[in-house]
Amino acid sequence: MRWKKARRSDNVVDQRGKGGGIGGKGLSLGAIAIIVVMGLVSGQDPMQIISNIAGQALQQGGIQTSSTRAPASTSNDQGSEFVRAILGDTEDTWRALFQQSGQSYQDPKLILFSGSVRSACGSADSAVGPFYCPADQQVYLDLSFFKEMEQRFAATGEFAQAYVIAHEVGHHVQTLLGVSARVHAARQRGEPVKGHNGLLVRQELQADCLAGVWAHHAQQRHAWLEPGDLKDALNAAQAIGDDRLQKQAQGYVVPDSFTHGTSAQRERWFTQGYNTGKPGQCDTFSAQRL
Repeated sequence: MRWKKARRSDNVVDQRGKGGGIGGKGLSLGAIAIIVVMGLVSGQDPMQIISNIAGQALQQGGIQTSSTRAPASTSNDQGSEFVRAILGDTEDTWRALFQQSGQSYQDPKLILFSGSVRSACGSADSAVGPFYCPADQQVYLDLSFFKEMEQRFAATGEFAQAYVIAHEVGHHVQTLLGVSARVHAARQRGEPVKGHNGLLVRQELQADCLAGVWAHHAQQRHAWLEPGDLKDALNAAQAIGDDRLQKQAQGYVVPDSFTHGTSAQRERWFTQGYNTGKPGQCDTFSAQRL
């Protein structure tokens, strides 16, 4: 992937080596661990649970967000340069697409951290993986996750890594469009959201599709994909499907506890976005077949 063609974003904040703020008024790692276990048992998305708690705390002024505590980074190592390039290109894509629909795109911040970090959704460590926090509209990424992708999931290649970033940005797009709020409201009303056909899975698959939309327009601009790059991204989407992860972790699959979709579904919706380049083709919430 010839990613150096892309414009660099100014919205990457480098907190690596600064100790992500464990303790304080955020959730502790112990609390995060408990929530993750609860989520796995109940079939709910742990990050959504954390976000709900954080949203209430923010209304009471109880959590300090990362963006108020760290200046923009001037780091120019290879890892941060790659992230800045991919984030910058997502900005170019979504600014243009929002403008076409008469809307204004608000860039998210992307926080690079190492080990642990405190967000408006609480404190988390690297084991959580990359995540988007709707309470502060920021993406959080420990670059060590890319090594885990290679070693644990056999998902290799720079375009696979770019897909991960674009997926989290897809959640930001959902927040701006009101999708995340509607899913949260459904949960608050007691509507079922988990399971293989639930709202959480549909939300995640839509983010996959939106990542594909970005990839389509990025390729149109730069022609930067090399042989095997698209396959790398599809392999990454497959590697983190609920069915495959559950099979690896416990030896069997429980569809009623799905929160992200199967490997085949994740590949299908990313491909849908990539082939069409149209956000309107990413309406997983109306789709009869996921």
